[in-house]
Amino acid sequence: QVQLVESGGGLVQAGGSLRLSCAASGRTFSQYAMGWFRQAPGKEREFVSSISWGSGTTYYADSVKGRFTISRDNAKNTMYLQMNSLKPEDTAVYYCARAGVGTIVLVATGYDYWGQGTQVTVSS
Repeated sequence: QVQLVESGGGLVQAGGSLRLSCAASGRTFSQYAMGWFRQAPGKEREFVSSISWGSGTTYYADSVKGRFTISRDNAKNTMYLQMNSLKPEDTAVYYCARAGVGTIVLVATGYDYWGQGTQVTVSS
């Protein structure tokens, strides 16, 4: 069984930065792509970013491109999301997820394990 635990969320002013972490249990972390999603109140969960198993490929939603950076450390079974130039519209619960394949996945249905989420609140 795979467990994913997010951390690093919090309250930040607009223009500030946060770094989210996602720690994974299990021995197969390095074999699968990982992703970040977010869900704001009253809205559907949306894709934020994905990274392939070996970090060779990354993909970002247009809304965060140029501001967020996804990375992973397979030796530590951990994925990260560096979020810079945060905006109030980035306020959401952020979830990390493990894909069922090694290549990047852009849709939630392609992920089979999810964390519990971490709240990010950006004040104006």
